[in-house]
Order: sequence, then C-alpha cells, then structure tokens
Amino acid sequence: MDNQELIDKFIENLTVNHHYSDETKKSYLEDIKSFRSFLENNGGFENFTKVNKLDVETFLSYMEDKDYAKETVARRISGLRSFYSFMKKNSMIETNPFDIVRLRNKGRRLPHFFYEEEINQLFKAVEGDDPLSQRNSALLEILYATGMRVSECANLQEDQIDFVNGIILVHGKGDKDRYVPFGTFAQDSLRFYIENGRIDLMAKYNENHNYIFVNNRGKPITSRGIEYILDQIIKKTSLTADIHPHMIRHTFATHMLNNGADLRTVQELLGHSSLSTTQIYTHVTMDHLQSDYKKYFPR
Repeated sequence: MDNQELIDKFIENLTVNHHYSDETKKSYLEDIKSFRSFLENNGGFENFTKVNKLDVETFLSYMEDKDYAKETVARRISGLRSFYSFMKKNSMIETNPFDIVRLRNKGRRLPHFFYEEEINQLFKAVEGDDPLSQRNSALLEILYATGMRVSECANLQEDQIDFVNGIILVHGKGDKDRYVPFGTFAQDSLRFYIENGRIDLMAKYNENHNYIFVNNRGKPITSRGIEYILDQIIKKTSLTADIHPHMIRHTFATHMLNNGADLRTVQELLGHSSLSTTQIYTHVTMDHLQSDYKKYFPR
C-alpha cells in the first residue's frame, strides 16, 4: 500500500468508524503532512511503515529546537500516534513508534471565560428585530445556555429541540448523544427566531432544510460562520478581549460551578468522557474564589 492510499484509508476510518468532523480530519492531515515533510528534508522518506524510534525522537527534538508551542507539539504527536495506531491495528506495522513519546507536563492552560457583566454586554450587542439580529441573539443564548460545542450548534436540527420539556438532544463528538436543558431566555429567543427570522431568511432564497441556524442566504451555517458571528458581536461591545469559539462553552461551565453546580453534572452537560477534562474548570473557579477572598477579607 503506497503512502497516499494509507492516508486515505486512515481518513476513511476516522469518517466511518469515529464520525470525526471535517475540521478534525483536516488537523490529522496537517500532522501527517508535517511529519512527512520533516522526514523528506532529513535523510529522505520511503514509507510511513518504515518509521522507527529514532525518526520519532529526532522529529520531537526538531519541534523543541524550533520552539513549537507545547499545545502544537502535543496535538501533532497525538495525531501521529492515532495514525500509527491505525496501522498497527490493521497489521501494517508491529509496534507504534509514537507510543514511546511522553511529553513533559508543563501545566495546562486555564480556559478563558467571560464574567457575568461581560456576557451581558454580548447579549446587549445582539439586540434587534431584523432576521440576522434574531439569529445572533438565539445563537448566543443557546451557546451560553447549553455549553454545546460550536460544531454541535452548527449541526443542530429541528427534531433535536423539545420546547415542551425544555431540553435539547445534542449529537456530540464520537457520535455520543446527550440531553441538555435550556432555560426560558434561550427558549424564548430561539422560538422567536425560528418562527420569524429563520423563516424569512430561508424563504428569501428558497431554502428548505431542517438546520436551525442559517447564514444570510438561508443555508445551514458552518462552524466557521459561527466564529465569524462571534467576532462581529464582540466588536460591537467595549470588551477588549479576543473571542474564540470555546469561550462561551468555558463561560457556561465556569458560571455553573461558581453558582454551586456539581462537577459531574457539568461533565455530563459538556459531554466530557472523562471527569479529569472537566476538572480544569475547578482551577478557574478556585482562582475566582481566591481573588474574591483577597479582595474582601480584611486580614
């Protein structure tokens, strides 16, 4: 099997067996391309199946010498480890050369989030009666009320929403579903948008589909489209912070914990498979508590 055919089989496996998004598959391809380019520029490249322990250690040293961000190194190694795990599982290699890699733990970056005053500024920035303002208001309400990922929000369809019981069926990563409640603010905003702005946008361009959030031409919105909308929203506020897609999700989790929610409840709502992933938010809330303690305690 040649190299390109091997890559195609791997990507097909990610699609069929793991239901990974296009963005995730693109990241895996970038990891593989980077590794191949390194091998070609350092002694030649024959086949991915011929890679050995020395190749991997040299690649890791190369990234450290080039001062790659630790997150980039970790993601690249993770992607390549999965690629070689696929080869091993299908008997193309005997051992996974990336299993030897143990990255030094330099501490996890704490997630950025908005304080309640800041999130309120975002909501004020989307006020308006036109179809796009209705959409942006509903979009922001749903992201904040549920903590769902941007990709999950982009793929949200009508049959996933239960207004009677106030819950949404979220189709998560790895084809894992979860039910998430959403409050009256989000329900009212979403219902108004669905019954007004969404209908107007779709009718204007003769669109007919079940996706909830649409772009300005009535077509299903993409994750990148949501990122763009969030960028435009924050520009309308006095906030100086940059916004990234996960910040609303981080804000949801942090506000839940700050207001007394149980860690396992937040884990389930976020769709984290491991509690350790959710525990990073306890560091954020602990910083918040310590800050308030120092600010208000007289001694």
